[in-house]
Amino acid sequence: MVIPSLIIPFAGTKENGETGKTRIRGDNRVDFWQLIEGRRSIRKYKRDPVEPEKVAKILEAALRAPSSRNLKPWEFIAVTEPALLAQLAKARQHNAFLKEAPLAIVVCADPAKCDVWVEDAAIATTLIGLAATALGLGHCWLQIRNRDHSPEQTAEEYVRAVLQIPAHLKVEAIVAIGYPAEEKAGHPRTGLAFDKLHHNVYGRRFTGLP
Repeated sequence: MVIPSLIIPFAGTKENGETGKTRIRGDNRVDFWQLIEGRRSIRKYKRDPVEPEKVAKILEAALRAPSSRNLKPWEFIAVTEPALLAQLAKARQHNAFLKEAPLAIVVCADPAKCDVWVEDAAIATTLIGLAATALGLGHCWLQIRNRDHSPEQTAEEYVRAVLQIPAHLKVEAIVAIGYPAEEKAGHPRTGLAFDKLHHNVYGRRFTGLP
């Protein structure tokens, strides 16, 4: 089975003034399947800052995320101040590498706007990571919701205090972003869990794979 390439124009789009629709230019295009197959979580970053235009493009990708009934319950905070990044790195265990990243995007959502805000926030967080990868950046998803900062305080409460986030918003995750200081190959196809694929009913193996 041959899967056709889908070209995703993260950095190579231009809006048509007459129609208002975005069309694809012939440069800066990213092959969708190369993007998916090569994506890895990166935890080591160079000191180089992320260019403002790339930060803006990543945030635009987040705003283009689908949401239930198009209610868009999410809010995004781009953090570049080193002192704040160092504080966010203490939000929960295994977050220390965040202080080395030049950029973090904090994903929040308003539960009052949508009952499936968790799913909507997760979709947007995924697009943030893919957009970063498409722009030559590394990224790593740091879960905040349902995680603890200490026995007395949740990670969400901690992040809310650091970034002055209003009480009505929930904090889903933080995405660390920066130029990779480590190289990781994409996961090999042989390691994919094909046994988790079913056909029509659970337990009937999906056999339509190349």
